[in-house]
Amino acid sequence: MEGDNLSCIKYLMFIFNFLIFLGGATLLGLGVWVLVDPTGFREIIATTPLLFIGAYLVLAMGGMLFLLGFLGCCGAIRENKCLLVFFFMFILMIFLAELSAAILAFLFRENLSKDFFAREVKRHYHGDNSTEVFSSTWNSIMITFGCCGVNGPDDFNDALRFRALHPYDAVPEACCRREVQSKAGKVISRRDCLLDREDYQNRQGCYSVILNSVEPYVYLAGALAIGVLAIELLSMVFAMCLFRGIQ
Repeated sequence: MEGDNLSCIKYLMFIFNFLIFLGGATLLGLGVWVLVDPTGFREIIATTPLLFIGAYLVLAMGGMLFLLGFLGCCGAIRENKCLLVFFFMFILMIFLAELSAAILAFLFRENLSKDFFAREVKRHYHGDNSTEVFSSTWNSIMITFGCCGVNGPDDFNDALRFRALHPYDAVPEACCRREVQSKAGKVISRRDCLLDREDYQNRQGCYSVILNSVEPYVYLAGALAIGVLAIELLSMVFAMCLFRGIQ
């Protein structure tokens, strides 16, 4: 391969790998933020194993892309065949894993539906004072976002375990309005709230509240994922061209 063409491919590969490096750093930061964020995303993830696993997959994928981008940049600049082959095989595995994850997310999208979460709450929610993980997590979500149930307070009318443990309460205390919408905030009127007086309850369902909160980031994450896949594909092509051109 001619020197000018080889040099062009080398620097193009460096640029694409630098973009992979930045994309990996972004995903790594996003994964860490979701897992440690104090405003409620951690509680949302904890309610569903699929989301919990997904957060750690984003974290792991970000770390691998971060490392891979660094190795690709080194392999391109130093024109090292061994690094280029390792880079190609590694990025191919990551590309296939990301493609598989996207397909699985599409196939299991029903697990993120409003009906799915509503069924889970009706089956497993115990109440305010429960130390059980599912119930305490939902309490945190309802208090943090100022919402009640998945669709609204009516979800608790036929929540079997909640009704058995709290037969006289219309809703859990986590649904009650507070002076400051946080765990430390004082409930305005617990008695009126539990007696189903609407002025003292958060009436909006958590599904729509959370969806509105995260919707802008979903499109950003999707665009970023498509961009990363395209860059990975081009980087594999450039890696093979550079490998063949090195004497």
